[in-house]
Amino acid sequence: MRNWHPLYTYQSYKRIKRTGLLRASPPVVLAAGFLGLIVLGTALLSIPAATHQPISLFNAFFMATSAVTVTGLAVIDPATVLTPFGQITLITLVQLGGLGFVTFAVVSAITLGRRMSLTHQALALEALNQTSVSKIQHNAFLVFRTSLAIEAIAAVILTLWWWGDYPFITALYRAIFHAIAAFNNAGFSLFPSSLAKFVDDPVTIIVISSLIILGGIGFTVLGDVRHKKAWSRLLPYTKLILLSTLVLNLAGFFAIWAMEFTNANTLGALSIQGQALAAWMQSVTSRTAGFTTIDITQLRDSSTLVVILLMFIGGGSLSTASGIKIGTFIVLLAAVYSYIFHKKEVVLFKRSISPETVQKSLALLLVTTALAFGGVLLMTIFEDIPFISILFEVVAALSTTGLSRDLTPHLSWPSQTLLTVLMFAGRLGPLTLVYSLATQKRSRIRYPEADFQVG
Repeated sequence: MRNWHPLYTYQSYKRIKRTGLLRASPPVVLAAGFLGLIVLGTALLSIPAATHQPISLFNAFFMATSAVTVTGLAVIDPATVLTPFGQITLITLVQLGGLGFVTFAVVSAITLGRRMSLTHQALALEALNQTSVSKIQHNAFLVFRTSLAIEAIAAVILTLWWWGDYPFITALYRAIFHAIAAFNNAGFSLFPSSLAKFVDDPVTIIVISSLIILGGIGFTVLGDVRHKKAWSRLLPYTKLILLSTLVLNLAGFFAIWAMEFTNANTLGALSIQGQALAAWMQSVTSRTAGFTTIDITQLRDSSTLVVILLMFIGGGSLSTASGIKIGTFIVLLAAVYSYIFHKKEVVLFKRSISPETVQKSLALLLVTTALAFGGVLLMTIFEDIPFISILFEVVAALSTTGLSRDLTPHLSWPSQTLLTVLMFAGRLGPLTLVYSLATQKRSRIRYPEADFQVG
């Protein structure tokens, strides 16, 4: 417990004061940065100018956490409780949390012409999920430019489309808000019942779902597609994410439509076009976005389990989505396939997957599952509600999806506190969180191998 010794703490303080450097691992700095944003957001949402009616400090903290972690779970209605100032604060937190404060820091440092120190390089590598320092600047600018361009184009389309129903300023304001929320995979909405009024509106559904997909596949994929433009020239990882995203979205679409088209409380009362759009939107938004066009409290248990699986998988790496990530899921499937069919290597697109990548994927799966299990266990203690609803709420928070079976505002404060912890853990990534809480130690001791029976 050397870190907590008074002398060591004093020496650390003197070193920081003398050098201006805080010796902490990149994940710790990342966690501290997100916590700082949450604290700032809580303070801003707590002031009278942010709300039409006073809200508790805890509610402000919950909303700030949900925004910074780009989740979308809410204990208040942003459309009616928050003032324009509060709504702008909320969506600004979403933008900062989605793109990552490190991306903005790196872009600012590069713009000012400053050279990045080794510490800052390590921090940027951790945030941008890269292994090469040479790619930091490229990916930082890619994230910034791509995000603004996509959000701006979508906002223009939505403004022109919604202008017929709302005054121009209102249409523009709501279009910008929803473009930022959708691209950053956060489910906040300024309409009653999320996007239910647009359930059979093809333009709105196509634009919003496209934003969710583009924000969720990852900026490295977007950059590779933009530069290569031909399928044969794309990186194997890019091909993997694009195909997997298509397959998961279509699988969810057909599964939800097949299981819900006779349910009068969800798809049954809609036209064929409405059913298709609603099933598609529900499949896409379950990949950590959180918007809804149907009442998900009325979904059959089979459909609910499909949604939970999609939330758990999430989106691509270096994206605004969370979950265990598509790459992790596919690598694990490939590893299982290789083991069952006695393959010596784990291969995807004629490329061998390193054992370290397989181990990281397995660790991420187990840590995420453990967090989900722990969250479900605690909430079953705190609440007397159906198990499927508890499982749904926990996975939605951990995967930063933001979907809710209308439970979040009605949960007890211990459960709401638990959800904030899960949202924070899900945004940072379970492995990053564990890394932040434990000091990595390398051992030079090698032990002889032994056979341990498994399976």
